[in-house]
Amino acid sequence: MSFRKEPPFTHGTPTRNAVVLVNLGTPDAPTTPAVRRYLKEFLSDPRVVEIPRAIWWMILHLIILPFRSSKSAAKYASIWTREGSPLKVHTQKQAILLRGLLGERGHDSVNVVMAMRYGSPSLPEVLDQLKAENCERVAILPAYPQYSGTTTGSISDAVFAHYAGVRNVPELRMIKHYHDQDGYIDALRDSVLAHWKVNGRGDKLVMSFHGVPKRTLMLGDPYHCECYKTARLLATRLGLSSEQYLVTFQSRFGKAEWLQPYTAPTLVQMAKEGLKRVDLICPGFTSDCLETLEEIAMEAKHDFETAGGREFHYIACLNESPKWIAGLADIAEQHLLGWDTKTTPAQREAEMQDKETGRRNAVKLGAS
Repeated sequence: MSFRKEPPFTHGTPTRNAVVLVNLGTPDAPTTPAVRRYLKEFLSDPRVVEIPRAIWWMILHLIILPFRSSKSAAKYASIWTREGSPLKVHTQKQAILLRGLLGERGHDSVNVVMAMRYGSPSLPEVLDQLKAENCERVAILPAYPQYSGTTTGSISDAVFAHYAGVRNVPELRMIKHYHDQDGYIDALRDSVLAHWKVNGRGDKLVMSFHGVPKRTLMLGDPYHCECYKTARLLATRLGLSSEQYLVTFQSRFGKAEWLQPYTAPTLVQMAKEGLKRVDLICPGFTSDCLETLEEIAMEAKHDFETAGGREFHYIACLNESPKWIAGLADIAEQHLLGWDTKTTPAQREAEMQDKETGRRNAVKLGAS
């Protein structure tokens, strides 16, 4: 086996730490070719679709990509902004703000960068760049609060596959989940309360999470349980009884049974039964994206109102809210323990002197 060439190294170069904030991904543009490329990469991941490869290859290339790409492109176009894809824009801003807050807390030797599991900037591209910057310690922070093999598990696959071809592997920490972390739950609570303060309170709060096939639950995936724990903790912080909120699952794909109840049919049924106003939040998405802005804020709203509902209120994702950035910083700090992330001016001067001495000694021994 051959390994990729290591970047040039100069003795005495300070080592660094990095946090990689990883989100799902997005097409580069709201066009059919761009969406087709994105869907091909996304839906080719065996973590995402657990169907025998030969059968799935035919379904994907002969049915899904030819017919779904243009429809999905139109949906992306409906939520695209001047800055680009909302998911990418929000994730990039979160990374910048997280880096700034960690710096304010004294972690001055921690870089924070964004990567996408599918699309760009890709994980391998970002990890290679960090190696070129002499990052010796890397923490992978998924943008998914709840663990699922289809999401966080796939990120782990990509990280380890990348480093399987690297000779000098950095120290790694993989953050699995934070579905019950105080900063995350508090940020959700504040988001709901802020919405209620401006818009009043609805008859019921629906918490819609991204769906996964039901068989994943039967096979041991903890996602379903973690979604319900998040919902229970959020409801408790809001002082809601079990009758005042409901957990649903959205974004079903294919004909197999997925986690239920399904979001859209549930909203329609609520409206038909006389519910006049509903508030909906998507706790599993930390950045607004196609699934929240188009599927929920547009399609689900239309379905609810068409079925007789009067008011549909979508509560935006956490995005760049200060409470959420503080929560992210708390999560990052928990997983940076033991790494040298804080330095005083005197320590930096001493470190540079030690490294210069080390460099000179290395040169004496024949290093270039």
